[in-house]
Amino acid sequence: MSDVIKDLSELRLSYEQGELHEAQISSDPHLQFLNWFNHALDANLHEPYTMSLATANAQGRPHVRTVLLRGATEAGYDFYTNYDSQKGLDLAENPFAELLFYWPSLERQVRISGKVLKISEQESTDYYHKRPRDSQIAAHISTPQSGAISGREELQQRFQQLQQRVGDQGELAKPEFWGGYRLEADYYEFWQGRPNRLHDRLSYEKQNDLWTIQRLMP
Repeated sequence: MSDVIKDLSELRLSYEQGELHEAQISSDPHLQFLNWFNHALDANLHEPYTMSLATANAQGRPHVRTVLLRGATEAGYDFYTNYDSQKGLDLAENPFAELLFYWPSLERQVRISGKVLKISEQESTDYYHKRPRDSQIAAHISTPQSGAISGREELQQRFQQLQQRVGDQGELAKPEFWGGYRLEADYYEFWQGRPNRLHDRLSYEKQNDLWTIQRLMP
């Protein structure tokens, strides 16, 4: 295996899939998102509901990771995690975050920014019990999330021990340290790749409960 990265300066594609015009978009950014999101679903893309979640702590140090979108309504965009994870710790100090959806085969990207709040305990519990049983068990044993462990064997051992302990018992209680968050959007940006790097970028910014649409330089 080579330990030298090849010259990347000549690696590029021309984006030819589509266009994005002000006259063709919804005045409501959430409806525009749903339009593009449903298109991605209909195109049978691999996990189009994956999104990058960027947070920052009180000192402004950023952290970004991939999570799964688990709800998209006018109220906001939902994801679930361990409250004691880096995500949870960041959001406790700085409640503002950004989501990024990227669908390469459609040459589209969507950024959504806003304030993040915990969803209700009941909503978190309802979703937890919709998860596969083994995923419920994994939520219990993966704590503290991002904490160091001795090896893969320790993780497997914890999982198998709890799996055997709960057996076929009824409903497994949701861990207190696990639940959902909702990003309440105040900014969207829709990006459509175009030839010659003259990409289409349209932003929606919320001002006095109204959405202002602007075209941005590529």
